[in-house]
Amino acid sequence: MTNKKRYTVTSALPYANGALHLGHLAGAYLPADIYVRYLRLLGKDVVFVCGSDEHGAAITIRAKKEGISPRDIIDKYHSLNKETFERLGISFDIYHRTSAALHHETSQEFFKLLYDKGGEFEERTNEQYYDAEFNQFLADRYIVGTCPKCAHEEAYGDQCENCGSTLSPRELINPRSTLSGNTPELKETTHWFFKLDKHADWLREWVKEGTLEGAQHHDPKTWKNHVTGQCLSWLDGEDGLQPRAITRDLDWGIPVPLEGAEGKVLYVWFDAPIGYISATKQWAKDNGKDWKDYWQSEDTELVHFIGKDNIVFHCIVFPAMLKAHGDYILPVNVPANQFLNFEGRKFSKSKGWGIEQHQYLEEFKDFPNKEDALRYTLIRNAPENKDSDFKWDEFVDFHDNELVGNLGNFINRVVVLTNKYYEGVVPQVNSDSQVLKDAFALVQTFQKNVEAFKFRDALQTFLELSSLGNTYLQDVSPWKVWKEDPESLEVKECLSNCIQIVTILSVLCEPFIPFSSEKIRSLINLPKVENGDLQKLLNQLQNKETLISEGHQLGEPELLFAKINDRKDASRMQLIEKQKQHLEDILAAEKANDRAPIKPEITYDDFVKLDVRTGTILTAEKVEKADKLLKLTVDIGLEVRTVVSGIAKHYKPEDIIGQQVLLLANLAPRKLRGVMSQGMILMAEDENGKLVFVQPGETWGNGHQVS
Repeated sequence: MTNKKRYTVTSALPYANGALHLGHLAGAYLPADIYVRYLRLLGKDVVFVCGSDEHGAAITIRAKKEGISPRDIIDKYHSLNKETFERLGISFDIYHRTSAALHHETSQEFFKLLYDKGGEFEERTNEQYYDAEFNQFLADRYIVGTCPKCAHEEAYGDQCENCGSTLSPRELINPRSTLSGNTPELKETTHWFFKLDKHADWLREWVKEGTLEGAQHHDPKTWKNHVTGQCLSWLDGEDGLQPRAITRDLDWGIPVPLEGAEGKVLYVWFDAPIGYISATKQWAKDNGKDWKDYWQSEDTELVHFIGKDNIVFHCIVFPAMLKAHGDYILPVNVPANQFLNFEGRKFSKSKGWGIEQHQYLEEFKDFPNKEDALRYTLIRNAPENKDSDFKWDEFVDFHDNELVGNLGNFINRVVVLTNKYYEGVVPQVNSDSQVLKDAFALVQTFQKNVEAFKFRDALQTFLELSSLGNTYLQDVSPWKVWKEDPESLEVKECLSNCIQIVTILSVLCEPFIPFSSEKIRSLINLPKVENGDLQKLLNQLQNKETLISEGHQLGEPELLFAKINDRKDASRMQLIEKQKQHLEDILAAEKANDRAPIKPEITYDDFVKLDVRTGTILTAEKVEKADKLLKLTVDIGLEVRTVVSGIAKHYKPEDIIGQQVLLLANLAPRKLRGVMSQGMILMAEDENGKLVFVQPGETWGNGHQVS
């Protein structure tokens, strides 16, 4: 980590057109919160900004579907997502919105400065898809069609959400308007394009070498491979970088601030990242700060947290915009995460597959420590370098075996034993003991992992510190020594050292499980962790100073975590079982709906050609050298027919004598395994391939016609 004076940390602005699921939390918001909390614990000057992305076609499409205004949509989901983030402990300094007047002003100023400089934009008149029925040009998200890369039939005009490919509307096969469903026509319109291609050379050097204008800007080795790889695939691709349209024909968005641009707005990808800047402006205004210090000072480090679908915008497009402006710093890292799946499949709101953040909080409202239980699982299995999977069984295992069995067990034993032997008063301290030296080494490893954005590894190191305490406590077994000698110095030193480790844990866990950190601090009777406390702790460990002094009074013992899989209390496990049952119901419904498609249409005249008769099976026997076939004789009233039927794996010959059936009697005879078959028995097949006879609902005579 550099020794910058201040840090600006951003999380991707979520669209305010729907609720956010656990994959969003794991991708861009929880990792950023961990990093920011860590910086604050070191006493750094940091601003953590985010907010709702409230423009673009996705908002208007949702509004049209629900028959309400875009403002109604954004107000609803801005409030929902903001409140949910707060409840989950995501500690934004400001959660702004791009519909704010300050953002409109900031975006228009940014555009106008680039426009007035000259050389950054070009004006193009070209053909764009137009819906004649709705009398409007279609933004990319208003057009769907077949993806030319993977053949997904519901790809959008800007991106295929199935394969992740970035597209343009005219690449789609069989495009259609989402407004009318019609095939759109091409019509001329004028737009402004950002000359992204002119920035390719310095962007390539900046991404590959970490240099900017001949000086070292950042260490490219600290960037994740998939981030660098995706950037270079754009920069070194067959077509290279191309100018990108930055305006759209829409009635919802930020008006283009030029004469003759009526009815045109800034394209959402252009105005959304500027939302980081406008949010910082608002925060600075509210807190007596200068926003320029956080965006235009070389003493500031800028870091963007995003999902992998936003890499190009934050590593190529937005940096090019900032560089073109000339006054802004560029990010030193963009630690994008991959995607989180849910029980082996992608999140799908339409199918109900997954769980949204606010739904989790509601469903688990009676679950103690629900916020940290979720945070812990998402960090423990974070998609840092490859896609990962959230599983309810792992949620239980991580919680019960690690939070309860490791961390909670250690802290509980230390507090209980200290209260039992010394009335909760910290006995004499030896701050130079080996176990505390080992603890300090783990703290340093923890720091390296966090600063390298390896949060899963950092959490693992945190668990190792707890395990160190558990092992040390078990090795000394103070409960055995105390029985022999209640005044034993070994017992005093052991519990004192363990209390020091608990103190370290209470600080280190704050970025990861902040609600639990507060509980641990209460158990050892210390105030809530504050900014700078980690730096203070590091100094104390470095100087072999005591973290909690001899004579300090601990709090009363209290269970930190309650097991989910508890034989005495099934209430928490029932919450998990409910979630698992929900997914089983979805799978069962999908399976039930997995029916063969309807065959091609026929006319009534085709139908009446079929002669279906009631009949009764008289005899049945297996066909030689044919495992699936039975030879039947069937009485259809007018005559007895020989029929070969592929039901041998479903029915024994002796079990179907006397079975009433329906027989297609005018089917052309056909020889099967040497036997001439004179008709076909009608059967129904379920989703498991089981065959059952189609028959009258009550006993009928033979030879009656079905019509």
